[in-house]
Amino acid sequence: MTPDQYCRDKAAKSGSSFYYSFMFLPPQRRQAITALYAFCREVDDAVDEIADPEVAAQTLAWWRTEVENIFNKTATHPVGKALEEALQHFELHQEYFLEIIDGMEMDLYQHRYEAFKHLALYCHRVASVVGLLAAEIFGYQHRQTLKYAEKLGLAFQLTNIIRDVREDAERGRIYLPQEDMDQFGVKADDILALKQTPELTALLAFETDRARTVYQEAKGLLPPEDRYAQRTGLIMSAIYEATLDEIEKDQFRVMKQRVSLTPLKKLWLAWRTSRAEKKHQQ
Repeated sequence: MTPDQYCRDKAAKSGSSFYYSFMFLPPQRRQAITALYAFCREVDDAVDEIADPEVAAQTLAWWRTEVENIFNKTATHPVGKALEEALQHFELHQEYFLEIIDGMEMDLYQHRYEAFKHLALYCHRVASVVGLLAAEIFGYQHRQTLKYAEKLGLAFQLTNIIRDVREDAERGRIYLPQEDMDQFGVKADDILALKQTPELTALLAFETDRARTVYQEAKGLLPPEDRYAQRTGLIMSAIYEATLDEIEKDQFRVMKQRVSLTPLKKLWLAWRTSRAEKKHQQ
């Protein structure tokens, strides 16, 4: 199996919405973004799939070394080798990859966030930095596009937090800011007990409004000249915002079931958004 095939399989098996947005990219950019996504999956799995925190920390330390190897052209992992190829065509900064690992490492020792401003650092590391790397791969003319990419990453992570409350609680984690929980009378013990309370429903409605605001702010930062180049992010935005709509239609019952779109719905949204951006370019 080639490094690129490994990365493609990693993306496809994850069932992630990102997979559908990659389909509309030319081969070179698709190879690079798939390798980046596979890297994020590897380091995320190191934290989520390894029960022993010490072993997880050691695995992340190994990936820090592999990042150095990637930039020294001595990578050993299939994902590392795929990223070596991507570096031949795109200017991807080493410190961003290390910052992603820093974000994943936070999950090993920090399971609560006092306020939204504290959560923002975590979101920046695990999502906004990925957005900055992705923007380099997609291409842009205006540096303001980087601000768009950074904010869009925040919006994606806020959506993940809303969607995955139950899954995170099962791992002992609560990403909803404590100050927001206090405002709506939500108890941490109820979340960890996987209870769908009226207070939690109200809080999730509030967080959904916040996420939607961030989506609009992000898209407002994207210069018209860069819209088509950055269409993959806009496809992702369409899929993630549709996911928020489905969660709202289900009355925010995230403790009962994990809301997700069907593959066909994701593919349709990806095709529709890509087609609209192509017409917009013309």
